[in-house]
Amino acid sequence: MQKYFMFKELGTNYRREIIGGITTFLAMAYILVVNPLTLTLSSIPDLPDALRMDYGAVFVATALAAAIGSIVMGLLGKYPLALAPGMGLNAFFAYSVVLGSGVPWQHALGAVFISGVFFFLLTLTGLREKLINAIPIELKHAVGAGIGLYITFIGLQSAGIVVNNDATLVGLGDLTAGPTLLAIFGIVVTVILMTRGINGAVFFGMIITVIVGMIFNLIDTPEKIVDTVPSIAPTFGAAFSSLTESSFYTMTMLGIILTLLFVDFFDNAGTLVAVANQAGMIKDNKLPRAGRALIADSVATTVGAVLGTSTTTSYIESSAGVAAGARTGFASLVTAALFILSLFFFPLLSVVTAAVTAPALIIVGALMVSSLGKIEWTKFEVAVPAFLTMIAMPLTYSIATGIAIGFIFYPITMIVKGRMKEIHPIMYFFFVIFILYFLFL
Repeated sequence: MQKYFMFKELGTNYRREIIGGITTFLAMAYILVVNPLTLTLSSIPDLPDALRMDYGAVFVATALAAAIGSIVMGLLGKYPLALAPGMGLNAFFAYSVVLGSGVPWQHALGAVFISGVFFFLLTLTGLREKLINAIPIELKHAVGAGIGLYITFIGLQSAGIVVNNDATLVGLGDLTAGPTLLAIFGIVVTVILMTRGINGAVFFGMIITVIVGMIFNLIDTPEKIVDTVPSIAPTFGAAFSSLTESSFYTMTMLGIILTLLFVDFFDNAGTLVAVANQAGMIKDNKLPRAGRALIADSVATTVGAVLGTSTTTSYIESSAGVAAGARTGFASLVTAALFILSLFFFPLLSVVTAAVTAPALIIVGALMVSSLGKIEWTKFEVAVPAFLTMIAMPLTYSIATGIAIGFIFYPITMIVKGRMKEIHPIMYFFFVIFILYFLFL
C-alpha cells in the first residue's frame, strides 16, 4: 500500500494520511445534509410530490456518490482529493431545471448522466482541454462568481432573510422569526469559525446550530442516532427511464446538458490544480496523472446520476486535508470510508432543517465570489459579458441563463472593439448554440 501510493517519495505516512482524510471529511460533511435538502426543494412549501425527490434516497445517493468518486480518485488519480455532489450544480439541478424550467427530476438526472458520459469521452479524446482553453479566462471567473451569488441568494431565501415582495420582487424577511434567528446565529458562528481558520468550520457551524435549535425547540430531537440505511429505490436508475421518453430530447435539455458540462469542466479542473499546487505536486507547470483525475470525476458524475444525485465533482475542501498532512490518494480512501459509515447515521442527520444549511450556502457562495478580483474590469469589452454572466444567474434564478447571456455578448463586444482575432472559433459555436437556446427555450 505504501509503495503504491508512494509514501516515501512524498514524505508521508499512514498517520498523516488518515488525519488528512478525516479532516477533509469534516470539511465537506455538510453536503450530506445540504444536498438532500436542496434536491428535494425543501425550502419550497406546497410543492407537488411529483416534483420532489425522496429525501432518504437522495441522502444515500449523496453518500455513495461521494464515496465511489473519492475511491476512484484515490486509487486511479492517487490525489488527496475527495469528491461529492457539487454545490451550485445541485442548486442548478433543483431550482433552475426542476423548479424553474418545469423539467421532471428524472429528466434532470438523465441530463447529468449524459453530461458525465460526454465528460468521460471528451477527457479520453483530449477535446476537453481544447474547449476549456477556448473560453476566455474572464468568463471562467465570472461563472464561478455568478454561481457563488446564486447559491448565496438561495441560502438567504432558505434562511427567511430574503423573501418575496410583490412591489419590489424581493424584500427583507421577518428577522424575529425563530427559524430565521437560528439561521442568523448559524451564519455568525460559521463566520467566526472560518475567520479563525478552523478546519471543518462549515460542518462544525452546522453542528452548533443544530444543538442550539434543539435547545430552543426549533429542531426536532432525533429518536435514534443509528438506524438501517434508507432505500435508494425511488431514485436508483431513474436517469435511464427518462432517456427512453421523447420529451427528453429538446433544445432546453441540450442547454441543460451543456451547462452541466461547462460548469463541471472548470469546477473540477480549478479544484484539481489548486489542491495539487498546495500539495506541491505540480512539477514544471505540469500535473501528473491529470487525465486519470479527470476520468475519476466523469465516472463519479455518471455513477452519481444512476444512483440519484446531481453532478459529482472534486471538492476544494480537500485543501483542508492537505493542510493537515495528506499527500496521496490513501487520504481519499479514508474520506470515502467515512462517507460510507455516515449512511447509518441518517436519523441524526435527517432532523436538520433549511435554516441550519442556509449558512453553508451563504459562506460557500462568499468564497466563490472571490474570483471577481481576477477580472479586468477596466476593459469594457470584457467587463460587460463578465458582469452580465455573473448578475444574470441570481436575478434570473438560472445558471444556464447567465452563461448563455455572457457567451452571447462576449463575441459582440470583442468584435466591435476590434479584437476579433482574439476570439477562439469555438466561441462562435457557443454563440450560435446559446442563441438557439433562447429561441427554443
